[in-house]
Amino acid sequence: MKVCLLSSVHQPFDVRIFHKEAKSLAKVGYGVILIAQSDREETVDGIKIIPLPKPKNRLERMGLLTFRCLIKALKQKANVYHFHDPELLFVGLLLKLMTKAKIIYDVHEDYAKQILSKPYLPEWTRYSIAWLVNKVEKVISRTFDAIVTATDDISNNFSYHKRIVAVRNFPVLSNFSLLNKTDNSTIFNLIYVGGLVEIRGISQVIQSLEYIQKEVKLILCGKFYPANYEEQVRSLKGFEKVEYQGWVRPQDIPAKMAQAEVGIVCFLPEPNHINALPNKLFEYLSCGLPVIASDFPLWKEIIEGNHCGICVNPLNPREIAQAIEYLMEHPDEAKQMGKSGRKAVEERYNWELEKERLIGLYKKLW
Repeated sequence: MKVCLLSSVHQPFDVRIFHKEAKSLAKVGYGVILIAQSDREETVDGIKIIPLPKPKNRLERMGLLTFRCLIKALKQKANVYHFHDPELLFVGLLLKLMTKAKIIYDVHEDYAKQILSKPYLPEWTRYSIAWLVNKVEKVISRTFDAIVTATDDISNNFSYHKRIVAVRNFPVLSNFSLLNKTDNSTIFNLIYVGGLVEIRGISQVIQSLEYIQKEVKLILCGKFYPANYEEQVRSLKGFEKVEYQGWVRPQDIPAKMAQAEVGIVCFLPEPNHINALPNKLFEYLSCGLPVIASDFPLWKEIIEGNHCGICVNPLNPREIAQAIEYLMEHPDEAKQMGKSGRKAVEERYNWELEKERLIGLYKKLW
């Protein structure tokens, strides 16, 4: 049974697409092909990667690149086409009409809500574009054989579909272990790993460091977007307590977390964040780190319900600082929070459980 995964947006070794879904399908016997932006054709871990050229801009990606993706997909003559980007909705529709294959739409985000926070779109256009995206997605997705979503909240958007399953983006447990701190300095280390964009609360976290008199350092890993946001962040007084390490390969993330005492994930209350399940939150927990996170109801249920961290108002730097100081002053409690978080991941929030949902869906397609 041949499965073809498609993405015109993500790099080929994306954690969800390659390291979780593709590898899991290959391990149970599916022949897996991945079409994604890359500079060469290769086979990695039994998965054949078919390269798409990197587009010069967003317009080329959404136009010419999607057409190339369709042509390459048709050549694979797959039994299942499993695509990962909303801009491939029409590609999915054409594959449904032109082949006898099963079509799966994998929805990573609530795209209509995400559009409401896009900085490159004029504010007055965002609601109209979000409405249009939502309508197109709903109409075309009805033709597909299955919908996979990254959260239960996103699944609610497709309640009309006959076959939908939430395959949540929880960590591969074997990639993470309880950490023994590798930094022997007396400085209290925090860590944030992920996209460095304004709506993820990076500025507020750095501002919080101004209120802390004790020695503290924020290890910041990721890529700034847009580029000029880095200048804005570096101008903050709290940045003198930041160690910026740039983009980090997924396989190196556990080693970075071993340098820290606390994981930070203080996303701002944007529409697409409220019910999100960010990867890094669960990766921190997998490593046995207590977390300081936004006080969204779903996040509070996970974090406070499992006694594994502190939830704060992400818009309030002083409140973030108070949470940091509390964990600094209560090391035994912080350590216990870390252990509780690891236990919660072992029991509920891991890919080993989630992959069974994906494999179960595939079995039901025939």
